[in-house]
Amino acid sequence: MKLSIVIVSYNVRHYLDQCLESVLRATRDIDSEIFVVDNDSKDDTVAYLKQRYAQQIKLIESNRNLGFARANNIAIKQSVGEYVLLLNPDTFVAENALTTVIDFMDAHPQAGGAGVMMHNADGSIARESRRAIPTPYVSFMKMIGRSDRYYMSHLPWDSPARIEVLSGAFCMLRRQALNKAGLLDEDFFMYGEDIDMSYRIMKSGYENWYIPAHIVHYKGESTCKTSYRYVHVFYQAMIIFFRKHYGHLSFFITAPIKMAIYLRAFIALCQMLYWSMRNALGFTTHRKTEPNYLFVGSTEMLEECRVLAERKGLQAAFYPQLEAVPETQNSYVVYDIDTIGFEHIIAHAHQHQPGWLGIGTYNVKTHELITLRDIIA
Repeated sequence: MKLSIVIVSYNVRHYLDQCLESVLRATRDIDSEIFVVDNDSKDDTVAYLKQRYAQQIKLIESNRNLGFARANNIAIKQSVGEYVLLLNPDTFVAENALTTVIDFMDAHPQAGGAGVMMHNADGSIARESRRAIPTPYVSFMKMIGRSDRYYMSHLPWDSPARIEVLSGAFCMLRRQALNKAGLLDEDFFMYGEDIDMSYRIMKSGYENWYIPAHIVHYKGESTCKTSYRYVHVFYQAMIIFFRKHYGHLSFFITAPIKMAIYLRAFIALCQMLYWSMRNALGFTTHRKTEPNYLFVGSTEMLEECRVLAERKGLQAAFYPQLEAVPETQNSYVVYDIDTIGFEHIIAHAHQHQPGWLGIGTYNVKTHELITLRDIIA
């Protein structure tokens, strides 16, 4: 078997459904298997998957939240593919993305891991697509606002390039490299395990590569980044990584880095509490403007969305072709995924200027509208 895909899910049924739709299209010509490990979701994810994808996926049902690393490891141990893809559920992939990456890795046997061009939900390129190992020097420069080295900004976006850190949102691993480097470190509950894995792949003698294939990443819809738990888990992961790989260095080198990590965590927590208090007390600067929804797709999709827009009171416009959609501020372009390929959605969204809100999708099978902020059915 060529490819094993592992998706760990936690309370993101709607995004996971969209992700699986894109993966099934992208693997039509690939000998592959798809694992979904559900970390005890409370949104009926398991029942939905059994009803809709029983024949297409291998479902692992955990009775508790195992964390990202441990859940992935369970599926990796059962998988048999020459390559293993770790994929976030809040993503969707272009139809040609997986074949593009596999073809590159087949031609470059020293490539132990590969990442792709990740797009944010507004179509812009996510800088996290390419990162450097957070050595003490790189970490220090990033913490003082000099992040070009960390995000490897000197590299071109339109051609393959060697990088150091693969994103856990899309992480293609060669089985031989994975066997040599070892599984994900389960000391990391969430965050940081991708950095640790990337570093171990390089230390095992393999290379990590960036490939200009395209996906959209909604960035953490499975977690709440304004919660205390997020701040605690994220910065604790940074401490675990630093202690594991740089704990042997002099105290005079490690102590300032550790203090800086704790300081950043404290500042993030204070900012979170400040804005939460302002919102609770009603200190808002202005009334939020309702977004526009620009629907584009088939006649069937547009008819359904007209009814949906009227029922939900949405500000909406309707277009039969992509070329007719105007550049409009404060708008979601809602694409019909039955008639418009994910590759074309990403390309069209990437052309938009800053100021629009981003990508929306509509599936006539599920009758759901999905954006970064809303699930409307």
